[in-house]
Amino acid sequence: MLWYRRGDCRLARRAQVFAGWGRRVFVWLSIAAAAAVLAGCGTRGFSLEEAVADRSLLTGSVSRHQPDIPADPVAASDEETIRNAVSSAVVEAVGEDGIGWANAATGSRGAIRGISERQDKSRLCRRFTASRESFDGVHLYRGETCLGPARIWTMTAFDRVE
Repeated sequence: MLWYRRGDCRLARRAQVFAGWGRRVFVWLSIAAAAAVLAGCGTRGFSLEEAVADRSLLTGSVSRHQPDIPADPVAASDEETIRNAVSSAVVEAVGEDGIGWANAATGSRGAIRGISERQDKSRLCRRFTASRESFDGVHLYRGETCLGPARIWTMTAFDRVE
């Protein structure tokens, strides 16, 4: 074991010759690949015509159209409850007193009277008169709901009687 000294090994010396070589080649190949990719992005070139501002875009402009005032969510919920009551009622069974309705979500209640059916073009419609008792008072409404082509009842009229 004369040839072996502490920290000295023939195999290790041969391997040490190429220790930094792989890392340097990798770095240079990475730089060359990045340069090739970036050169491909610039092949189209840059012109002054493309540098001008785009006049088709409008910034800071305000539309003159004012959005509709959103409906009162309480009234909309009550309208939906009345529509559901009218659409599910058996017209022949509704008497002089009408049918009652109540909306637990809003606390409103009332009665629906005078439900009448008619055929409007190719759809079935029901006209009615409804009272609505809520925190803002008692009001009378006249409305109409129709069965649409998708077999869904939609409110076509719901107007407050003054």
